[in-house]
Formats: sequence, structure tokens, C-alpha cells
Amino acid sequence: MTRKKWSDLRPGQRRGFIAASLVEFALAAAAWTDLARRTPEQVRGRKPLWAAAIAVNFVGPIAYFCCGRLPAERGRESGGARVL
Repeated sequence: MTRKKWSDLRPGQRRGFIAASLVEFALAAAAWTDLARRTPEQVRGRKPLWAAAIAVNFVGPIAYFCCGRLPAERGRESGGARVL
């Protein structure tokens, strides 16, 4: 299979590629921001390893959000919104 150039792609394929790229970057940015704001006690494992894992396509940020964060304690005063 030969590699396609950007100019070989149809307009719909280009839009799909751009949309997927934006979603991937947004997920990574959200995961890195969340990781940076959490204390080491609020993260499963070591923060530098999670930071590296987040860089792996869609898999890294999704894995971090599913497995890397410890659940927040309910009723704790954290300065954010409270769960009632």
C-alpha cells in the first residue's frame, strides 16, 4: 500500500483527519492539566509515568482518566463544586 499525500485525500477525509487530531490533542491537554493539578496521593502510580503515557495517541489520555485517577473523596472541602 502506498502512502497518500495530503493532496491525495478527499475533502471529507481531510476534515475527518483534522477532527480526530483535534479530539486527540484536546484529550491529551485535559489529561495533562488534570495530572498537573493533582497531588501524587490522588494519582495511581507515578505522575511522570502517567505524563509519558498520556502522549500515546487516544489510548494514553483515556487510560489516565479511567485508571490513573483515584476517586475524589465525597464531602471534602476542595475549593471546587461540592457533590450533594
